[in-house]
Amino acid sequence: MTPIRLFVGVALAGCVLTVSAQSYPSKPIRIIIGFPAGSAGDAQLRLVGQKLYEAWGRSLVVDSRPGASGNIAAELAVKSPADGYTLLYFPAALAVNPSLFPKVPYDIAKDFTPITLLASFPLVLVVHPTLPARTVAELIALAKAKPGAINFASIGNASPPHLAGELFNQLARVNMVHVPYKGSGPAQADLVGGHVQLMFDTAVAAMPNIKAGRTRPLAVTTKTRSALLPDLPSLEESGLRGYDLHGWGGIVGPAGVPADIVLKLQREIAKALKQPDVAEKLAALGAEPSGMPPEEFGRFILAEAAKWKQLIISTGAKID
Repeated sequence: MTPIRLFVGVALAGCVLTVSAQSYPSKPIRIIIGFPAGSAGDAQLRLVGQKLYEAWGRSLVVDSRPGASGNIAAELAVKSPADGYTLLYFPAALAVNPSLFPKVPYDIAKDFTPITLLASFPLVLVVHPTLPARTVAELIALAKAKPGAINFASIGNASPPHLAGELFNQLARVNMVHVPYKGSGPAQADLVGGHVQLMFDTAVAAMPNIKAGRTRPLAVTTKTRSALLPDLPSLEESGLRGYDLHGWGGIVGPAGVPADIVLKLQREIAKALKQPDVAEKLAALGAEPSGMPPEEFGRFILAEAAKWKQLIISTGAKID
């Protein structure tokens, strides 16, 4: 029996596991990620990887290849064998890149096999403690008084934190200047050092400096408050009507991974995400677990790409 191939939008209903899935995995699984160790995606992968090891006795090896807003990692994954042993952590940035970069090394609708969405999460707006703004309203007033004088860091061009700042600029009618970094670590370091005034980042990356008083949180980017930071208002309730933005990350393979292997991966990952200890740790990261089926994740990626494209057009976001 020839395994059914899965591409974006092809149904998996009624798929029967073949010999390939029954023997899978017979060796460690490599998952490439375009961010440094310690990122939100890295933390999620290690949680899931531990559960896959417990279930299958095979390691999930996280291969960090940061740079070019995830394009380096994506290109490596696209060129890998479609056997289920090389996967890719697919963050929102990879859905953004085709609309922001003049050329990317992949076709979002053809070059990937969607497997599942791991989690979605809000971003947190944090500022340096010396910035004379303790509320969003005060930050907007300061930015209007000093156009172009306030810098905001991001984890890289085309990333959700980058576009979070551009959306803030648009809705608040201010002109904060984007400063891209290669990951959250160096961006947070420069924020703490006072080289940039603020940034939008994931809760897991922002929390250590928030707790230590090295940065001050002002709001979250989702329409509703975060369970991790219940006392922190959303940007919408802080006066920016229509502001609703979240980050997310999932797992894909190169195009052509056998559908039975895809289904086996998705089912085991979804099972892992539902386990109480994993759900608790994800909640501590400010993440909401998913585990959606492959076909649905494929539609989700395309819908998100279309949404981000509209945001880029409306904000005039550019690569810095």
